[in-house]
Amino acid sequence: MFRTSFFFCLLAAFTLQSLTADKIKVMHLTGQSNKYHSWKGTGDAINEHLKSAGIFDVDVITSPAGGEDMSGFSPNFDNYDVIVLNYDGAEWSEKTKAAFVEYVRDGGGIVTVHGANNSFAYWPEYNEIIGLGGWGGPGLYDPPLNQVDASRHKSRNEDWGPRVYWFNCRLVHDHSPGSTSHPAKHDFIITNRNPDHPIMRGLPEMWLQSHDEVYSNLRGPAKNLTILATAYADQKLKNASPHNEPMLFTVNYGKGRVFQTTLGHVGAKDDASVPSVRNVGFLTTLQRGVEWAATGEVTLPVPADFPTAYEATMR
Repeated sequence: MFRTSFFFCLLAAFTLQSLTADKIKVMHLTGQSNKYHSWKGTGDAINEHLKSAGIFDVDVITSPAGGEDMSGFSPNFDNYDVIVLNYDGAEWSEKTKAAFVEYVRDGGGIVTVHGANNSFAYWPEYNEIIGLGGWGGPGLYDPPLNQVDASRHKSRNEDWGPRVYWFNCRLVHDHSPGSTSHPAKHDFIITNRNPDHPIMRGLPEMWLQSHDEVYSNLRGPAKNLTILATAYADQKLKNASPHNEPMLFTVNYGKGRVFQTTLGHVGAKDDASVPSVRNVGFLTTLQRGVEWAATGEVTLPVPADFPTAYEATMR
């Protein structure tokens, strides 16, 4: 009886280990956000959506709080297939930054969610890794970043590189002056610009995103960048861009694959119940983007309740 029970215990342990080993290992790196976002609310949504996909094994790595000592913050990036960045705050140590760049260059996957592209405005390699970013000036943060270094008091503008938008079925690099912006939150249409890409394959031509921000005039090196989807803001709103702005895109950096979603605004006083992160379009592209960044392929199916151009769907 003992031998039988022992055998089944070993079998169960081996099966559990095999199932875990087959899953994609994800580092969800978080812990800081600027004063307009909630890293906790965004993080709760990310964790829920990745868990529900059934193919990810997620570890949440939380940085010290804003204003605290960052010198000892040194995650082991190499233990993971992909890093999901829900982080916008103080710079890491030079050692940690170098390890991050090496991880991506050697083939590690990166996914940035919404405000993560506001982070690290003065880190050149990070700007190349994410392709395009927004804002980044010290006034976004509490306590302010770079208080004693006046050379780091600007937000991203033309000095960082071109703005990028979609016009006449092609990608435009616009080097004219200007900084990043967005209109007020509203419902808007997402347009699939790359239906053959693994992340976008099977998704409709257009779908409705719920009560979110259309990040506009993002600036950066924009190297090795592929646009997946764009949005056109309601022109009646202040700061509405006149262009089809990139909402989902990829970047190749060394051997690494990078997926950026600018969707998913969760305000400083909000939680994971807000429509922007409950929208099935947001969660589906997040899940598929994480899988692609980790593996280069997408096996997750398009759910039956994916939104249409006329009706948003929520989970």
